[in-house]
Amino acid sequence: MEPRLKTIYKSEILPDLKNSLGVKNTMQVPKIEKIVINMGLGLDANDNKLLKIIEVDLANITGQKPVITKSKKAISNFKTRADIPLGLKVTLRKNNMYFFLDRLINIALPRIKDFRGLNPKSFDENANYSFGIKEHVIFPEVNFDKVEKVRGMDITVVTSTYDKSQAKVLLDKFNFPFIKKGAN
Repeated sequence: MEPRLKTIYKSEILPDLKNSLGVKNTMQVPKIEKIVINMGLGLDANDNKLLKIIEVDLANITGQKPVITKSKKAISNFKTRADIPLGLKVTLRKNNMYFFLDRLINIALPRIKDFRGLNPKSFDENANYSFGIKEHVIFPEVNFDKVEKVRGMDITVVTSTYDKSQAKVLLDKFNFPFIKKGAN
C-alpha cells in the first residue's frame, strides 16, 4: 500500500513545484530523500535495561529498528569510554519515511503543548531541515503509562536540493507548520 503523503506528492506537489520553480524536467524538482531521527541517551547510556526500553519506544515511533551509536574514543571530561552507547539513530527512506512524516505533521506536532510552529530558519548549508522535539511522548505509539522519563529527539529532513528557498517551498507544500512572518 502506497502512503497517502507519497500519493499527494506525486499527484499534486510534484506538478505544482515543477510549474512554480520553472523546471522543465521532473527529476530536477526537489524531493525529500530521507529522514534521520536521533535520540541521545545522556547519563542513561550505561543502563542496559533503560537502553532496551528506549530502543523499543523509538522502534514503535518509527516502525524501524534503531541503530545504537557508540563513542569512538574515550574523553575524560565527558566521562565516556571508548565503545559505550551514546544514543540511538534511525534513518527512514521510501515508504517508511512518508508514513512517519504523515504522523509527525498531522498527529504528533499538534499534540505539543503551547506549539507555535517550527522555525523556518533551521535549514543548514545543504538545505536540510533540522529541529528538535523535547518530548517523545507526543507520538501516539508511545504508551504514556509505561514511560519512566520523557526524552527528546532530533529530526533531520534531508532534501535533494541545495537551495534553501526551494527546500522551504517543498516543506511548505507538505504542510510543515512553520511560524508565519509577523505572527507572535
